[in-house]
Amino acid sequence: QEEKDDLQEKLKLREHLSQTAGKSEATPAPSKNIDLEMKQLQCKLKNSNNEITKQLSTIKSLNNEVQEKDQRIHELQAKISRLERDLNMKRHLIEDLRSRLKANQENEKTSNETLETLERKVKALAEDCSNKKISIDSLKQRLNVATKEKSQYEQMYHKAKDELEKKDLKLTSLESKMFETECAMTELETTASQQLHGLAKQSRQALETVQKKLLLTNDKVEEFITFVKALTRELQHSIQELRTKIKQAKKMGEVRACKKGLSQESVQLAASILNVSTADLEEILEVEDDEETAKTKMEFEKDKEWLQHIQKLLEAQ
Repeated sequence: QEEKDDLQEKLKLREHLSQTAGKSEATPAPSKNIDLEMKQLQCKLKNSNNEITKQLSTIKSLNNEVQEKDQRIHELQAKISRLERDLNMKRHLIEDLRSRLKANQENEKTSNETLETLERKVKALAEDCSNKKISIDSLKQRLNVATKEKSQYEQMYHKAKDELEKKDLKLTSLESKMFETECAMTELETTASQQLHGLAKQSRQALETVQKKLLLTNDKVEEFITFVKALTRELQHSIQELRTKIKQAKKMGEVRACKKGLSQESVQLAASILNVSTADLEEILEVEDDEETAKTKMEFEKDKEWLQHIQKLLEAQ
């Protein structure tokens, strides 16, 4: 901009100088000073013209450079727009690639999981195959054993068949013998039945006599049982009476001994202490103590048990 301003000023000076030169040519007989000035001015004019031409050339070159730079700027802007488009495209591509990468990663995870499951299944199948091979080997061994046993059983079957044929022959002979024996048995049965009828008649008569004897013996046994029962009761009653008499005799002897040992004064003193009469004191002395009563009860129960035992024995007979 400054260069343009300088050029405009120089152009104005040039016009001014040209005007002054025209005026000087029009004026007659200039002076020497004026000529010198004119020469100087012309020199300056030439110099300024040269400078102007130079400046114009520089301006042209600068304009060309500016145009080139503008073109370059346009080209660069076009490149920048292209690059921005490329960047946007690349961003979109990167986003697409990222989304694809995520999808691929997820697919890879799922595929890895499926691979792991498949590997597990393959391992399980391999184990199953090995187990099946082992079972097949064992089955083969069993089959070999079974074939051997089959051959043995076939041999045994043939032997048994031969033996059966022999036994069939024996059976036929035995059946013929059995028929003969059956005929003999029928004859024996007829003779035996005749003999049994005779024996049955004899046994009936013997049974009737035995029954009569049994009835007589039963009557005698019942009489004996009633006699034994009565005898046991009488024995128990007599034993109890004897025991009571023995106890009473013992007590009477003890009471008499006590009365002899005790004086009349001691009896009265004991009665006064107990606050009872002398007759009551004598009755107290005559009363049984607890031990003797318990003994009598035990003996009575034992006698009762003995009687029941005898009755059971008699009933069992």
